[in-house]
Amino acid sequence: MEDPYQNNVTQPQGGDGGQFTYPPQEGSGPDGYPYQTDFPAKDEEDAASDATEGHDEGEQMYEGEYQGIPHPDEIKEARRAARMEARRKARQEAQLEDEDDLPDQYENIMEDCGHGRFQWTLFAVLGLALMADGVDSYVVGFVLPSAEKDMCITNADKGMLGLLVYVAMLAGALVWGGLSDKLGRRKVLIYVLTIDIVFSFLSCFAQGYGFFLFFRFCSGFGIGGSIPIVYTYFAEFLQIEKRGEHLSWLCMFWMLGGLYASFTAWGIIPHYGWGFAIGTEVQFHGWRAFILVCTFPAIAALVGVIFMPESPRFLLENARHDEAWMILRNVHDTNWKAKGEPERVFTVTNIKTPQTQEDEFIEIQSETGTAFQRWTVRHTTLLQQVMSNVMSLSAAELRLQGLFLVIVWFCLAFSYHGLGVWFPDMIKYMQYEEYEAKTRVFHRERVERFHFNFSLVNQIHREGEYIHDKFEDIEMRSVKFEHSLFENCYFEDIRSTNTFFENCTLKNTVFYNTDLWEEKFKDCRMENTTFLHPKKGCHLNFQEENDIVIYLVSFLGSLAVLPGNIISALFMDKIGRIKIIGGSMLGSAACSFLLLLKLQARGSESAGSASSTPSAWPPGTACRSSPWRSLPPPPNERRRSAS
Repeated sequence: MEDPYQNNVTQPQGGDGGQFTYPPQEGSGPDGYPYQTDFPAKDEEDAASDATEGHDEGEQMYEGEYQGIPHPDEIKEARRAARMEARRKARQEAQLEDEDDLPDQYENIMEDCGHGRFQWTLFAVLGLALMADGVDSYVVGFVLPSAEKDMCITNADKGMLGLLVYVAMLAGALVWGGLSDKLGRRKVLIYVLTIDIVFSFLSCFAQGYGFFLFFRFCSGFGIGGSIPIVYTYFAEFLQIEKRGEHLSWLCMFWMLGGLYASFTAWGIIPHYGWGFAIGTEVQFHGWRAFILVCTFPAIAALVGVIFMPESPRFLLENARHDEAWMILRNVHDTNWKAKGEPERVFTVTNIKTPQTQEDEFIEIQSETGTAFQRWTVRHTTLLQQVMSNVMSLSAAELRLQGLFLVIVWFCLAFSYHGLGVWFPDMIKYMQYEEYEAKTRVFHRERVERFHFNFSLVNQIHREGEYIHDKFEDIEMRSVKFEHSLFENCYFEDIRSTNTFFENCTLKNTVFYNTDLWEEKFKDCRMENTTFLHPKKGCHLNFQEENDIVIYLVSFLGSLAVLPGNIISALFMDKIGRIKIIGGSMLGSAACSFLLLLKLQARGSESAGSASSTPSAWPPGTACRSSPWRSLPPPPNERRRSAS
C-alpha cells in the first residue's frame, strides 16, 4: 500500500509488502519516532498523572494502601515541597552573598574616591556639631553658681538639674541613633541640632526653675544624638586605613567645645552685674548671655550640614542606588580635581544592594487606608525597626564584646563628665569652707535704738535682743539669727543672701520692701508682725564677682586633654587601640587620686587656720553689751554715717 503523504518514510525497493522504516533524525527517540525538542521531558510523576487522568480516585481503591506503600500523589507533593525549600534556601544564600559583597565593594569604591577636600570639609562641619555637644556638657556646671542666685535654686534642685540633663542626653543618643539608620544620618542630624538650638535659646529667657529645667532637658535630648550620628556619618566617607586616625582627630572638637565654653564663661559670667531687668519678674544677666553664646557652634554646624550630602552607605542599604551613585561620583570628582587630576573618571557602574522586600511591603501598606492609618503604619513600623536594630546588639556574636565596650565607655564617661561637673562645684565648696571658717559668732548681745546702715556679712547671732532698732537700706550676706528677740524693729530695703531667722521671736516689727519672706523665718513666733511690699525673686548681688578660678581650672582641664587626643590619633594604628585606652585610663586614675589627696590636705589647712575672734562696733555707734561689728564691707560699698 502506498503512503499518500510520504511523511518521513523510505519505502523498500523490493516489493509491496516491505516494512517502512523512519530514518533517525535529530531529536528522535530510540524507536525512531521524531519528538519535538522544544518541550522538556516530563517527570515520572507527571507521566503517572497523565496515565491516570480522568479516573475518579474516590471510586477506586488504591491497591497498595494496605501494603504501606505511599500513594504516588503523596510522593509527588513531598518532592515538590523539597524543591521549593531548596529554592528558598538558594535565594537566602544569594541574598547573604549580596549583603556580604556590599561592604567589600563599598570599601573599594571609597578607595577609588580617595581622601581629600570633601572629607576635610565634612570634617570641619561635623566637628562643629561635636563641639556643640561638648559645650552643652559644660553649660550646666558653669551657670549653676550664678543661676542659683537668680532662680533661688536649692542644692537638691541643682543636683536634679545636672541629673536630668545627662539622662536626656542618654535618651537622645538611644532614640536618634536608632532613627538615623532609618531616616538618614544627615536628616536626623539636622533635627538634633535644631532641637538643641531652639530649646537652648528658650532657656536663656526662662525666669523660673521649672521652665529652665524643662528647656535644658529638651536641649540635652536633642544634642545627645549628635555623638552616635557624627561618628557614623563621618566613618562612612572614610577609607578603612584612615578611619581610626581621622575619627580620633574628630574627637578633638569635643575638647575644643570645652575650651570654648570655659573661655566664654570666663569672659561673660564673672561680670554678673551686666544685664537688664523688666520689673522684678524678667531679668537677663551674664550667665544667660553665656548660654546664648554657647549656641553658636550648633548654629554653624546646622548651616554646614544643610549643604552636605546624605551618607551613600545609608542610601545603598535602603536600595536608593541612583542617589548613592551620584554622591559617590561627586566625592570622587571633588577630591581628584583638588589634587590636580580632573581627568580621572569615576568608573563604578554597578553596585550591589541588599533586598528590601519588607520595606516595599511596608510602603505598600502605608499608602492604603485613611490618613491616620497610614501615619500609624509608618511610625509603628519605624519604631519596630529601631527596636530591632537595638536588640541586634544582644546577638550571640556581639554580646560579650558589646558588654566590655559598654563597661569601658561608661567608666570613661563617668570619670570625664563627673570631673567636669565636679570641678566648678568643688572650687565653690572650697571657697565656702574658707569663708565659713571666718564666720563671726556673737552671743547674747543687746542693742537698743540703733540704726543699722552698714552691711552684715558672714555672722551668727545667738540669743540676742534688738529693741527699737532700725535696719535700713543694707545688705545681709550669710547672716543667721538664732533664738533672738526683735521688738519694735523696722526693716526697710533689705537685700539678703543666705540669711535666715531660726527660733526667733518678733513683736511689733515691720518689714517694708525687703526680700525677707516668711520662708526665711524657721520656727519663729510672730506677734503683730507686718510684711509690706515684699520683693519678688532672689537677691542678686551685683557687687560680688564670681571667682574666675572655676573657669580657669575647667579651661586648663580641657586644654590638658588635647595632647592625649593628638597622641592617640598619631599612635593608635602603631601601638594598638587596647594599649592606648588602658594607658590613658591608668594615667587618669593616678592623677585623680593625687588631686584628691591635695584637696584633703588643703581642707585640713583651712580648718586649722579658722578663727572666730570678735571685734569692736563701728566708730560712733552705741551698744549696751560687749562690742561687736560686722566684717569689713567691700571697698566700693557706699557707707553712710550712723544716726
